[in-house]
Amino acid sequence: MRKKSAASAGETGKGVLRTLGRFAAACLVGLAAVFVRTPVPAAAQGSELIASAARMAGDRVKTRVVFDFDRDFAFSVHYVTRPDRIVIDLPATRFELEGGGPKGTGLFEDIRYGAMDADSARIVLAGVKPARLASSRVMKNEDGKGYRLVLEAEEVSPEAYRELVATQSWQTPDEETPADKAAFSALLDAVKPSREEFVIAVDAGHGGIDAGASGVTSGTPEKEITLAAAKTLVERLNAEPGIHAFLTRSGDEFLSLSERVNIARKGEANLFLSLHADTLRQKDIRGATVYTISDRASDRMAADLAKRENLSDELAGLSLPDGPSDVADILLDLTRRETQAFSIALARSVVTSFEGQVGLINNPHRFAGFRVLQAHDIPSVLLELGFLSNPEDEKLLLDDAWRKKVADLLAVAISGYRKKTVAGGG
Repeated sequence: MRKKSAASAGETGKGVLRTLGRFAAACLVGLAAVFVRTPVPAAAQGSELIASAARMAGDRVKTRVVFDFDRDFAFSVHYVTRPDRIVIDLPATRFELEGGGPKGTGLFEDIRYGAMDADSARIVLAGVKPARLASSRVMKNEDGKGYRLVLEAEEVSPEAYRELVATQSWQTPDEETPADKAAFSALLDAVKPSREEFVIAVDAGHGGIDAGASGVTSGTPEKEITLAAAKTLVERLNAEPGIHAFLTRSGDEFLSLSERVNIARKGEANLFLSLHADTLRQKDIRGATVYTISDRASDRMAADLAKRENLSDELAGLSLPDGPSDVADILLDLTRRETQAFSIALARSVVTSFEGQVGLINNPHRFAGFRVLQAHDIPSVLLELGFLSNPEDEKLLLDDAWRKKVADLLAVAISGYRKKTVAGGG
């Protein structure tokens, strides 16, 4: 077992906290409806569907949604609540929509589409009010060139919608199958750390159907920037003696917030670092920010950012899990204090390393209720590398040399954190 205890804590107390932490983590996995999809091989090049255009029209009684595709395909429809959404699951699809795709209208305030994993994609219709698909079909175009998916939605009562959700055959997977466990175990065995290594899970924010923010000038999606930065950081950290780093996602796949935490746990991570590059309405604000978890936000900007980041699962059409039980809450609280202190120490180390080298916003260490930082047994921070709403930050975020510089500084910060807080580190 690798050492995670703080030098200031008594050995007996640390042992109790570690034991409770492992038990609390098991409670979270069981109670939060976490699931990990079985890794699948990437779809063969050219085998994906191509969606070339889409449009929406209608009012708050009836709305039509149409997507144009290059060929015929099978799809499935299901309904989720909290909030109400209609989810259409497709085979692997490349979305090349003219004009950037449709905006919400009629019965739907928003529409999202994108990859879920290598072999599947998804369209999510977020309802203004409860609605169902009166019909959904793939039709061949009259000119014989291509097909279109036609979704005819109509308003229903809240009671009828709840009945629809309750009686559908589709259910959100709520536990790992033996195949899931075997596949994930094989994946971890390939990168299994040694007993003495300090392990870091590097989480590239967003992915797949959840593209995140977009660059104000280039339009580059956040998910691409975070993955590029995460890969650079993992490569840099793995060059450090005694450190093993791994990615929570290595491609353009969607991971739920709980999945990200679960992957870090299964990789026996000592630290969890989530990378992001959001946007703000105030385009003049720029610089990096380091966030730690808290029930109470440090300021309005932190609260708003956490609210947006916590929407990731909702945007992908997942059923959101209920919170842990009171018993689990008590157990988690026993480990949270020590872990939160470690998270704050890491945040301060990052800020110190960045000062004078990388631009920081004022009060660069902030806190809010980020769900991706919910692991009570793993010190966790969320790093906003900069803001895509600011042209100067955007230019840096797209620059390989700048990302390597940030990776170097983070390696220094993590090494300093390790020496100060982990017995035997360094």
